[in-house]
Amino acid sequence: MGVIFINIPAMARNELRPVIKLRSTAGTGFTYVTRKNRRNDPDRMTLRKFDPVAGRHVDFREER
Repeated sequence: MGVIFINIPAMARNELRPVIKLRSTAGTGFTYVTRKNRRNDPDRMTLRKFDPVAGRHVDFREER
């Protein structure tokens, strides 16, 4: 007896956790890519991370 395969369409990524890009406020153009929970952080996110181009920690703001 053969095996029956059923083609199940892939589910779309959940839009509750979208991929966002964090751009450095130091003006170097360096970015980080991460995901965020829209329910917990509905506004634009700001994180303090290391900018290797500037060589120091700076604020990274979410860009859309």
